[in-house]
Amino acid sequence: MHAQLGDRLVVESTVTGVTRRDGEIVGLYHDDGTPPYDVRWSDTGQISLVFPGPDAHVQHLGQERAPASGPSPAEPAASLVGQPGDFGRRVAAARGRQGLSLEEAAGRARMSPQYLAYLEQRPSEPGIATVLRLADALDTSLVVLRGGDQELPPGQGQALLHPRLTDLSQDECRELLSTHGVGRIAFNSPEGPAAFPVNYDVVDDAVFFRTAPGSAPATAVDNEVAFEVDHVDEAMSRGWSVLAVGRAEAVDDPEAVDRLEERAHSHPWAGGPRTLWVKVLPTRLTGRRITPADG
Repeated sequence: MHAQLGDRLVVESTVTGVTRRDGEIVGLYHDDGTPPYDVRWSDTGQISLVFPGPDAHVQHLGQERAPASGPSPAEPAASLVGQPGDFGRRVAAARGRQGLSLEEAAGRARMSPQYLAYLEQRPSEPGIATVLRLADALDTSLVVLRGGDQELPPGQGQALLHPRLTDLSQDECRELLSTHGVGRIAFNSPEGPAAFPVNYDVVDDAVFFRTAPGSAPATAVDNEVAFEVDHVDEAMSRGWSVLAVGRAEAVDDPEAVDRLEERAHSHPWAGGPRTLWVKVLPTRLTGRRITPADG
């Protein structure tokens, strides 16, 4: 029996051939890939030292798994293959910043290029030893690769070597704005300039958000406001922003309020009664996107 990192160890019933347990091989003890192996089991996510018995075989990276009742917690469904997770995207970005090929990075990290490609291209959570080797090979840290810096303000990552800043068209701005979520409302309040995050929806090109009467965001009503949404991809040092400018108005019509309540995609994160709907119909819509110059 021979294996490499990223292969799967499959344990089957000797009678029926049904898979009883399987897991990803995350640690080797011999250069020739012979047992024992460190295996991260799909059913528990735990890693254990395994000396495979006669009921076990190695499924090499790239081979299809035998049909099962469904994807296990540690194994993505077939539709997710080729859709990297955040860890893989961080690894690929760090490798790109170092100017390393897949083979060069894998050699530095003492792993096969196939396994590194697997980590970059599929949702994965490798063990601590693998992450440490990658961090050392890519001149970064375990905290960065595992996303432990996500509570920090965005934009602290390394800038792109050749960024491209492009203006977004009106249609692109509307498309990005129409993805409901969290945006920021900014205006001149009685206490001075203010900005507040709010959950919002878009209906007929107008921005709507809910707040509590008398709250700080409610003071935006009857004022010229700026409403901004953005997306920052910290791992890849790219992103976009859209800015809508218009007048904020309270929605007073009961029928309009009922329609908004029915169409709302989510409840405000702040919780509590938020009975005041505010509408912002943009009179000016602008946006920009930052990408690699060769992307």
